[in-house]
Amino acid sequence: MTTVLAVANQKGGVAKTTTVASLGAALVALGQRVLVVDLDPQGCLTFSLGHNPDRLDASVHEVLTGDLVAQDAVIDTADGVALLPATIDLAGAEALLLMRPGREFALKRALAPLLDDYDTVIIDCPPSLGVLTLNGLTAAQSVLVPLQCETLAHRGVGQLLRTVTEVQQITNPDLVLLGALPTLYDARTTHSRDVLSDVSDRYNLPVLAPPIPRTVRFAEATASGATVLAGRKNKGAQAYRDLAENLAKHWAGSELATFSPGSAE
Repeated sequence: MTTVLAVANQKGGVAKTTTVASLGAALVALGQRVLVVDLDPQGCLTFSLGHNPDRLDASVHEVLTGDLVAQDAVIDTADGVALLPATIDLAGAEALLLMRPGREFALKRALAPLLDDYDTVIIDCPPSLGVLTLNGLTAAQSVLVPLQCETLAHRGVGQLLRTVTEVQQITNPDLVLLGALPTLYDARTTHSRDVLSDVSDRYNLPVLAPPIPRTVRFAEATASGATVLAGRKNKGAQAYRDLAENLAKHWAGSELATFSPGSAE
């Protein structure tokens, strides 16, 4: 059965898009067929996977508004990940969807015919809690929350978790909250570990392993239009490979590995 994962955090700059792209590429390297969905009107995922959003004729916008079937908008990438791209037109989709009944289910309905073609679908939700993010959470089976290891980064976590709870109650009762993924993590500082401990304790939220380290390789990869896995070996790429193996084992029935914020890894 296809696994559908939403990656969500209403705060920007927490490596959400990097996580979607890198995790997708790492799962492809494990032999999986992977589709990533860009739900952000800024099109950052689309750009980071080597496509210029300004030059695309079809995107997830036309899919959500019913003008195009999803398969006709999917494009290939250099990393072997299939991409349902976004353009700036997606900014207008939110207003259009608000006028329609069952608006939260638009993405789920659009993806349904594609599920047999992929092992994993990863949805990059926009940095907001609007109707596009609600579509991503309604279409998903589980949600992962990238969390930058800085004090201000987790101020909106409670609001996001309330949104997840509301989605579970109203549109997607089977949605599972996997936990927080530490990003931009610096194991040398006690501050990073203190932030994670606070999130884990305050929200009773599992912290997934391994934490994603802070490295310039992510910015370099985005500029090149490929994921960090496409370059030479580095600690960021290895972290996402380890995360992919952790999640793949979990989806196959194993216990999900978590990270102890109090450790000095």
